[in-house]
Amino acid sequence: MTALRFEGAQDYVATPDLMLAVNAAICLQRPLLIKGEPGTGKTMLAEQVASALGLPLLQWHIKSTTKAQQGLYEYDAVSRLRDSQLGDDRVKDIGNYIVKGVLWQAFEAEQPTVVLIDEIDKADIEFPNDLLRELDRMEFHVYETRQTIQARHRPIVFITSNNEKELPDAFLRRCFFHYIRFPDRDTMQRIVDVHFPGLKKALLTEAMEVFFGLRDIAGLKKKPSTSELIDWLKLLVAEDIPPEALRSADGKTAIPPLHGALLKNEQDMHLFERLVFMARNNR
Repeated sequence: MTALRFEGAQDYVATPDLMLAVNAAICLQRPLLIKGEPGTGKTMLAEQVASALGLPLLQWHIKSTTKAQQGLYEYDAVSRLRDSQLGDDRVKDIGNYIVKGVLWQAFEAEQPTVVLIDEIDKADIEFPNDLLRELDRMEFHVYETRQTIQARHRPIVFITSNNEKELPDAFLRRCFFHYIRFPDRDTMQRIVDVHFPGLKKALLTEAMEVFFGLRDIAGLKKKPSTSELIDWLKLLVAEDIPPEALRSADGKTAIPPLHGALLKNEQDMHLFERLVFMARNNR
């Protein structure tokens, strides 16, 4: 596993510190815990690392009702009861009703895999601790079939969090941590270039000014993210919006077209519109 190194991806702008974090987690054989603002590419990182290293990707998207056991396996007792009532011979083998989870699939894979545990903070507070033993020992026991499943290869595990809940200290100790900082202007331009290689420079310049200007507004409930900038640029290109339409003559008081792609709640819309109105009256 230590021979694997992530050197970046064609469709993903990875900063040097992010690549260093990925390779550190691979070297230490620990899960990489990724935090950062929504829309900064946390989930996409696992996808791009898997693609760059030529490894299969297994994704486990966490919900509020998700239990750690589901990542290992689930016993489908309802199907077994139904089949027994129908006289199906499959009921004699309980293994027919064991549904393998993402971690089981990763453990029995013929080659190393990349496992994404996405938005772990959505689950119950006990969820991370319930995975400690399995992630440490790379094995678990199936009580229904009396099997012990051991990993053939230790997977590269990515865990993302949006900081909705604090994660337990015992869990944090077992992870390598990296916070994806919001991209600066140069990094953001590289990201945009990946998605829109032929974008007119004038449009990009004006769009970046508007975007970072919005992010600088104090009091926004949700600042626009990288993914929202990409969506907005896609709309500007599709509607053939000229660069001069993004700003007024003084560069400060215009409401940009299609700004609903950037601001996602009425509180932020009203705040922005009020600031524009005040700026116009103060000219």
